Amino acid sequence: MERRLTIKDWDEADMPREKLERLGAEALSNAELLAILIGSGSQEESAVALMKRLLGDCNNNLNTLGKKTIAELCEYKGVGPAKAITILAACEFGKRRQLEKAEERPDLSSAMAIYEHMHPIMQDLDVEEAWILLMNQNFRLIKKLRISHGGISETAVDVRVIMKQALLSNATVLALCHNHPSNNPRPSGDDDRLTQRIKEASKLMRIFFLDHLIITDGRYYSYHEEGKL
Repeated sequence: MERRLTIKDWDEADMPREKLERLGAEALSNAELLAILIGSGSQEESAVALMKRLLGDCNNNLNTLGKKTIAELCEYKGVGPAKAITILAACEFGKRRQLEKAEERPDLSSAMAIYEHMHPIMQDLDVEEAWILLMNQNFRLIKKLRISHGGISETAVDVRVIMKQALLSNATVLALCHNHPSNNPRPSGDDDRLTQRIKEASKLMRIFFLDHLIITDGRYYSYHEEGKL
């Protein structure tokens, strides 16, 4: 039975999956990206070589590749219906991405902006929740994460988890917010101590701790605005 060359059979320097992991997708050629999708070539040539040949017949133009039919792609040895469908699906995704507008990340540079962003999430909660907002240097939101449910204190919130998530997200700015179901926005002693711990950890990790907001339905308390950060 004919054995196909799979990516696992290649020299390490030729492995596109590992190259993408090391250097990022932008470092790969179109042929290498397509090779990751199809996974294997034929007994005579690797997936990268096969995709180079296929792209060469398309004048190295992805738009031309996307106009190929399944039958036309299957004329290449090593490309069956499943691989042909995968290639065309990838081309269609690329076309649809071009039609999409880039998602605009909200600007959370002020306490009011943070409040307006988080109030819809927290206004009806009957227990305390703590969330972190991870941002880039322009105060644009990268992502938000719930880190505590059912109470907020020095013991309920793990500052190490907060710092880990910030580093994994390449965040340079951090904000914390939590709700008070009592609708009293004044901070407690636990709130003050937690704020100080996050401030110290952020300084150590060279992350800017922007604010800690206590959110109620219609009001908020900002440590930054109150001069306590």
